[in-house]
Amino acid sequence: MIIAAGAPTLTHWAGSGVGQPAVLDQSAGAGLGLHVSRAGGDSHDGRPGPAPHQSSASTAGATPAADQPTSPVYDNPLRAISGLIPERIDQGVDFGGTGPIYAIGDAVITSATSSNYGWPGGGWITYRLTSGPAAGLTVFVAEDVLPTVPVGANVTPRTVIANMYDGGAGIETGWAMASGFTAESQTPEAGSISGAGPLPTEVGLNFEELLQALGVPAANNRSDYAYGLLPPGYPTDWPSALRS
Repeated sequence: MIIAAGAPTLTHWAGSGVGQPAVLDQSAGAGLGLHVSRAGGDSHDGRPGPAPHQSSASTAGATPAADQPTSPVYDNPLRAISGLIPERIDQGVDFGGTGPIYAIGDAVITSATSSNYGWPGGGWITYRLTSGPAAGLTVFVAEDVLPTVPVGANVTPRTVIANMYDGGAGIETGWAMASGFTAESQTPEAGSISGAGPLPTEVGLNFEELLQALGVPAANNRSDYAYGLLPPGYPTDWPSALRS
């Protein structure tokens, strides 16, 4: 999937408003892959989480609180895609299939449009993660996707942020620059690599490693030489980062 060179123009969701929005939360169903715990809250599938551990004679032999399952910090964003097809790594990672796409983790939506001229299909959604090892980093979901959330919305791993449709291009998802304006690989600190390549990019490979740690199938070119640079601040050992 090749995008037009240069930064795409963003047209934000027309319904976005001013003020602090409520967290958009939807039942995700059973997730796949690595589930990393965080304290408190409901389980990732919407069921109530375990009661707080109490130290008393009546709880003797119970599982310690630290070992009880709780909500994951990050979850597989493609877990509900029908006919998921892992394709290549380029600026991000390409996939085929149809269905709902979730946020990876707690985040705020920074852009959402279905009419971005720089991407096949016109879809362009970005969100800034607010928790976990990638807090502060921005994720993009692009191409054959229709946003289901407005700019400014607070979302969780249980929130559907877009629907993927069969438009011939599939989707691409990866790291975006902090402003959410374009893919991270296009910035100087990542090597200024556009959709024309060379591919795969270091930034795309890093995001694919995160997806693999969450249970997404591997891309078909992940063993190829990667171009560009990985900017500072991106975890490089995702299984360890997700367990910490």
